[in-house]
Formats: sequence, C-alpha cells, structure tokens
Amino acid sequence: MAEHPAYPVGLRLSGRRVVVLGGGTVAQRRLPALIAAGADITVVSPEATPSVEAMAEAGEITWERRAYADGDLAEAWYALIATSDPDANTRASAEAERHRVWCVRSDDADQATAWTPATGHSEGVTVAVLTTHARGRDPRHTAAIRDAVVAGLRDGTLVAPHHRTRTAGVALVGGGPGDPDLITVRGRRLLAEADVVIADRLGPRDLLAELPPHVEVIDAAKIPYGRYMAQEAINNALIEHAKQGKAVVRLKGGDPFVFGRGMEEVQALADAGIPCTVVPGISSSISVPGAAGIPVTHRGVAHEFTVVSGHVAPDDERSLVDWPSLARLTGTLVILMGVDKIGKIAETLVAHGKPPTTPVALVQEGTTAAQRRVDATLATVAETVRSQDVKPPAVIVVGEVVRVGPEPAA
Repeated sequence: MAEHPAYPVGLRLSGRRVVVLGGGTVAQRRLPALIAAGADITVVSPEATPSVEAMAEAGEITWERRAYADGDLAEAWYALIATSDPDANTRASAEAERHRVWCVRSDDADQATAWTPATGHSEGVTVAVLTTHARGRDPRHTAAIRDAVVAGLRDGTLVAPHHRTRTAGVALVGGGPGDPDLITVRGRRLLAEADVVIADRLGPRDLLAELPPHVEVIDAAKIPYGRYMAQEAINNALIEHAKQGKAVVRLKGGDPFVFGRGMEEVQALADAGIPCTVVPGISSSISVPGAAGIPVTHRGVAHEFTVVSGHVAPDDERSLVDWPSLARLTGTLVILMGVDKIGKIAETLVAHGKPPTTPVALVQEGTTAAQRRVDATLATVAETVRSQDVKPPAVIVVGEVVRVGPEPAA
C-alpha cells in the first residue's frame, strides 16, 4: 500500500484530557506547549526530570509515579508515548488504536497515529511544519524550514509589502548598540512594516539600507526646529506623521529608556492621543563592554554596576549625579556620553577616595566594525583620551573588571 502524507490539523485541547507516558527529556520538551494549550495533563512515569517534577509541584500537570498500565488512555483525547520501555510503548500504542486516541510515539513514528510538527510562533501566528515521507521525516529538515519561516515572519521579509499588517501609530524601537544584528526581532519586523522611520545618529545605521524604497527615512538630527527645542521638534514630527495614518518607527540607539529621552516622546504621543508601542533594546552600557571582553560584574571582583550619564560635568550645577557616593562604591562604574568630560570626572572620583590606579577602559564605536578599546587609569585617562584621539560615541568602564579578561590586543 502506498504511503500517504499526514493530514495537518490543529488540536484544541483546552480542558481535555491528555496523557503523557514517560517523564524524561521528550516529555520535558513537549509539556510546555500542552500546558499552554490548556490541556488537562496526566503524566504517568515512575521517574521524571527535575523540570517535569517542577511542573507537577506547580500544579501544571498531574504526575502519577508508576509505570504504564492498560486503561491509562481511557477518556484521553491525545496521548504522547515516550517511555524507555519498548514493550510498554507498543502496548500503549495498541490501546490508543483501540480507543481511537490520537497518539504520538517518540520511539517509532511509523507506529503512531499522529506526528508532532516542528512549531514556532511569531506575533499570533503558529507555524507548524511536517515533511513528507519522501524526505524521510528528517527532524532537522523540518526544524530548518520552521526556523526560516519564523525568521521571515519576524523580520518582515517573508510577507509581501502590500500584505503586511500595518498599524498606524508610533513604535519606539531600541536599535541596540550599533551592530544591526543586535536589534530585537520585533524591532526589525516593525522596521519592515514602517512607512516612516525617524532615526537617531547613534541608531544602527546599516538597518536603514535594508528598508524598501517607499519608506521615508528622516534623520532626527536634521529636523528643522526653529523656535522649538530639538526634542520638541522630534515629538512634533512623530505626531504629524502618525496623524496622517502612517506607521512610524522612532529608531533610537541602545534602549529608548536609558538616556534616550524615550519617555519624553511617549508622554508627548500620549498627550496627542497617539498609540505608542515601546520595544526595548540592548543597552550599550552592558553590551559594549561585553563586546570588548569586559564583564560589568564578576564573581569576587564586582557585585554591582552603576550606569551614569557623563554629558554634564561633576561641577556643573545641572548635574544630578552623586559623584562622591560613586567614588566610595567598590563595583563597576559605566559612564555614557562622557568622553569630553572624563578628565573632570576622573579628578572628582579620585578627590573623593577612588584610587588613581583604578583601571579604566574606553570602548569607541562598540559592536561595530570600527570598534576599538583604549585602556588607562583614573590618573592617566584624561591624557590618554587626548593622545589616543578617543571620540564619541564611547562607553567608559571604571573598575577592576577591566583587568578580568584577556589582555586587549595592542
């Protein structure tokens, strides 16, 4: 008899009895999706992995600590057979056949009445992939197809532009530290759906080249603002384009709420009645030191790290930073936007008790092809910045963690 392909269908298992035979790694992998589906799950197994045991302790499943017995599949709608006992698996499979229970077998797919597809999710869409018998039902092949489809849905490249789901309003997207691969998948997808992108200078510029020709890209630094402050002008541009029914992305470097004035834009949009979605980004305060081989915390070296803005000098009356307190901390100090003020900052830290020999690293253009790291101490950092011509943007790390990793390349 010729082999026929499986008929794909989605099972609605909410409140319905599901039996899982076996408490090993196969069950551990499959149970979360069954729990998410709202199934009434009974696991039958003498032993279970710690993760499966934790699910039972949390009340997400019922665990019967024994071997399979005939009758366990009674009243079940779906069964997963995954024990290490081939005879028990065969008997359970026969019971499922007798009771017309859809049954998956981890040890012998050909003897099962159902197969588990490779699944993935993206914004309310479930992708389930089953390969045909011609491909031998190779799980690596199905997983690769699944991954490709999900990736295309997430970054917006799979769906044709005129079929994309566009939502008028503003998405405040953190673009990460600079490397275009470090934006979140949600951020990349929203960029692909945008009509207008208002971008910061420090945003991941390479992403803009990927946008379709119809997308209007606006450099935030070049918005005319006349009598308005620059931030007010950006707020007004966001509101103006959103009110025209356009999908607007405000692309910012790092995370929108870490020295990015993100909340100012959210508040302005809220006052104008414009819906706003905030998409967090990877902050340069952690990612840039990491890219340069510097952990902001390390066991036995630093149990805390503090991130501060250095755009205002310590002796400026506008400064909100308690520099004397920072000087007394034993952990890591990460300074953003502080290249031109680092001399005064170092002087202040030393004046309030920080040892002059405290190591300092400056990481310029972190995570990009132009990244470079320059090392110094609090005593030498001002002169080092001048002699090495360190320019913004650069993340400055102060503390013993600078010396934890391998020696930086010369």
